[in-house]
Amino acid sequence: MAAKDQPVFTLLVEAGRKPGDGLPEGASGAALLCYAGGVDEAEAVRETVAVLRQAGLSVLDVTGYGTADERHAQGHEIDAQEAGLMARAAAENAVIVAQVTPFFDDATGG
Repeated sequence: MAAKDQPVFTLLVEAGRKPGDGLPEGASGAALLCYAGGVDEAEAVRETVAVLRQAGLSVLDVTGYGTADERHAQGHEIDAQEAGLMARAAAENAVIVAQVTPFFDDATGG
């Protein structure tokens, strides 16, 4: 199967801190919304974890949300921008990081 014929999966990755990870100072970690192709979701997860580790991130957990068709069946709305990023992931056989949301501890110490 050619790479661009593979389904693209939506993945939510939780990352912890690691020296040189590029996350903002004071962040305790981050959530990354990613799109990655694969023959199945397990392959997409493996590829995403490998790419993020190469980028210096400490991957803690990955939650899969399925393909666009699976997400539509669950009632998720996929806007044009998101569909475009999924198409890019398929066309480039790449892991696309669409959004990074840093986590900050809200501890007030008191």
